Amino acid sequence: MDEKYADLRLENQLCFPLYACAKEIVRRYGPLLDPLDLTYTQFIAMTALWEKQELTVRELGDCLWLDSGTLTPVLKKLENKGYVSRRRSDSDERSVVLSLTPEGERLRDRAAGIPARAGCCVCLEPEETEQLRTLLCRVLDGLR
Repeated sequence: MDEKYADLRLENQLCFPLYACAKEIVRRYGPLLDPLDLTYTQFIAMTALWEKQELTVRELGDCLWLDSGTLTPVLKKLENKGYVSRRRSDSDERSVVLSLTPEGERLRDRAAGIPARAGCCVCLEPEETEQLRTLLCRVLDGLR
């Protein structure tokens, strides 16, 4: 390839290995989440709710880097499964508040080991994993 176009080589682009790694890691979650009848996006939504207990749709979207158009069908499915409830905020009717149901709380126990099991597919030492997570969070912070 002409050196003028060197920046177009996949090997020279940061976005490609990030994309490929994210896609493959999410794919590895599939068999782990199947017994819970959750998609990866549903799983990370539940993870945020397990951590915070209650969030507005906007807060959850900010946390997960998802817009409401993507999040709304995910939340409807979680609500239909009985894991979350949605209600209008008392202080702002435009805002929808998400809460865990008792069934959603119980699901947490079944999901507890999934991140560690999925993490086994990443061939990094624990310190390297933490460094990578820190660097990726810095990149995300810079993109906000």
